[in-house]
Order: sequence, then C-alpha cells, then structure tokens
Amino acid sequence: MALKDEMVQSGFCFFRWRSYLPLLFLPVFVLALRDFSYPGGSEALDHLWEVFCVAIAVSGLTLRTLTVGHVPRNTSGRNMRRQKADALNTTGIYSIVRHPLYLGNFLVWIGLALFARDGWFLLVAILAFLLYYERIMLAEEEFLRTKFGAEFEAWARRTPALVPAFRKWRSPILSFSWKFVLARENPTWLATVVMFFLLEVIGDFFAGKMPHVDLGWILLVSATMVFYVVSRWMKKRNLLFVDGR
Repeated sequence: MALKDEMVQSGFCFFRWRSYLPLLFLPVFVLALRDFSYPGGSEALDHLWEVFCVAIAVSGLTLRTLTVGHVPRNTSGRNMRRQKADALNTTGIYSIVRHPLYLGNFLVWIGLALFARDGWFLLVAILAFLLYYERIMLAEEEFLRTKFGAEFEAWARRTPALVPAFRKWRSPILSFSWKFVLARENPTWLATVVMFFLLEVIGDFFAGKMPHVDLGWILLVSATMVFYVVSRWMKKRNLLFVDGR
C-alpha cells in the first residue's frame, strides 16, 4: 500500500476516535503539571494566566459555533463511525478555510496545553495534534474528492486547509441557527470546561493547594453541566429541530 493510502486509511480509523484525543493525552498533561507553580508565586498572576488560556480556547469554541450555525444537516457533523456529507460546504467559514472545526479544536487544544506553562510540553502537544489530525483531514478530503469530484477540487485549490484566507470570504447560504448549534455543540463545550477544571485541580494539587478549588471554576463547571443537561433535554423532545436542516 502506498504511503498516502496508509495515511488515509489510518485517518479513517482516527476519525472514529477524534473526540477522545484530550483524554488519551491526559496522562501527559499530568506529567507536565508535576512542576506546576504560580507565576512569581502570585495567585493573582495565576488567575490572569488561566483567563488567557481559557480565552484562547473560547476563540476555538466560537469558531466552531460560527461554523456549525450556518451548515446544513448531515454536514460537519459529530458522526463517529463513518464520513458523511450530503453537500459540500464552500460558503461562510468554509470559503476561507477547509477545516474550520479542526482549526477550532486546535485553538482549544492550545489553550489547554498552555495551561501547563511548559514550553516543551506545548511543542509536543502541537506536534501530537498535527500528526493526529493531519491523517483525519487527509481521510476526509479523500472522501469528499470521491463524492464531489471536480467541485471539491476547485474548492480545495482556492481555499487553504488550516490558515484562513479572509479576503476570500463568501457569505453563508443558510442563516445562523442557535438551535442547530445547541443541538450539536454542547458536548464540546462541556468537555472543554471539564478538561480545564481537571487541569486546575491537578495543578493546584502539585502546587500544594489541594483541596482548594476556586469558586469561579466550581460555578463555571456547574453552569456548563446544567446547560448541557437542559440542551440535551430540549434535543430529546425535539425542541431544537430546525425545519429544513
């Protein structure tokens, strides 16, 4: 089997487990946090750094939200077993970057990796993400190339993979739908907040602050979990259905 074919084949395998990369990497996060300490011994500076890391992750979640809010049903989904696309998205965010959801994931990943305050760990985390998702992107594009042919080729030629070309922006065909976002993105929001909370608890443990947990983190996790449960309840009762999507 040619090297490219092997990479595509592994990409289809990784695609099924793409949501679990942070969990697989959690032991490495723990090792990176062993020397965790407050910047300059200041808890105030520690809080500022946490806000900075969370802000980067929120930018990734925002990108995902803007992407999902404009796409039609059965595209850009959370399907795990196989690739699925009833249409080729080429407008909105997809007019400036081919993989906006994975770019959003990357920003969330960087926010989490920066939390450890270790340059070497940040480098390892970036390389691990790129190696993992490179194959997933190859597999997705091979699927789209097979299904949409010349339409995909033309879009791929004019649209970069991960670095947005803002001058190529084309307005999305569909209007933004908060219902559609709530139905699909709440697991990502919850997973991101829980990961940050776990890193906060582990970091404080190594810094000698356990069982101290800031009230802000407790409120954030609690609110996110309530939001997740409510949105799941709404979805099960078909309250988030969007006609035509």
